[in-house]
Amino acid sequence: MDTPAFQRIGIVGSGRVARALALALVPHSPMPLCLSGRMPEKLSVAAAQTGALGVCIDDLARDCDVIAITVSDEALAAVAADLATMIPEHRTPFVFHVSGSSGAAILAPLRRAGAMTAAIHPAMTFTGDAESEVGRMTTARFAITGDSRRASELAHHIVGLLGGVPVDVDEARRPLYHAALCHASNHLVTLMTGASHALAEAGVDHPEELLAPLVRAALENSLERGFAALSGPLLRGDHQTVEGHLMALGSYCPDLLPAYRAMALATLDELQRSGSPDAASAIRRKLG
Repeated sequence: MDTPAFQRIGIVGSGRVARALALALVPHSPMPLCLSGRMPEKLSVAAAQTGALGVCIDDLARDCDVIAITVSDEALAAVAADLATMIPEHRTPFVFHVSGSSGAAILAPLRRAGAMTAAIHPAMTFTGDAESEVGRMTTARFAITGDSRRASELAHHIVGLLGGVPVDVDEARRPLYHAALCHASNHLVTLMTGASHALAEAGVDHPEELLAPLVRAALENSLERGFAALSGPLLRGDHQTVEGHLMALGSYCPDLLPAYRAMALATLDELQRSGSPDAASAIRRKLG
């Protein structure tokens, strides 16, 4: 791919992701990087933190040949539609958003206005510490969905400027990609919260300290070995231990029972798919 000669990068938004992107991309924008946001005070702070230039969105649309949209998922379609009306004729900027759940299709008004469009989603969390997040973006994975081969190439180039690793995701499978991330990260928080509540009911002070080494080891092992990292009573077919779990949860933490049952059944299903001997029929009956 020919290295694109970007002249000015613009970012719509002034929140956490916008600030991290701005700080990372300022060195790659020959002309001052532009930031645009709805709240003047917040925009002023973000511009000062990143060395960017705070501008109105119509100025950004007119002057920038690369535009990142970092607004919330709910606002993305409306912002794309508004921005499309501001793109000057005979201009072909590269416009991308950073949402995980949407692909490039949501930017269709911009494509019709002459822009090349893509989704570039960093698979990481942003806490507001822009400097550390610039470092974390290096080697992070970025899910790319472009509206054309050229748009995907430009998206790869942007990820390269950030020091990240591009991963191409088809438009139709974008929701599946995002569901996988949410299942792994958001549901993990719920899982840890439920386990902590149960430990507190068992009389354990500071349950997070008890869980930390166990859970970290399980996470590392599962990432390295996949489902082969499974251990415990379901793998052994130990129905008496599982029955004891169900009775204890029913007595002390009934709210945790549905999640425990669902995860146990999902684990048994995966055991069956992996070809393990089915020694778990008694456990299935107990789980209902």
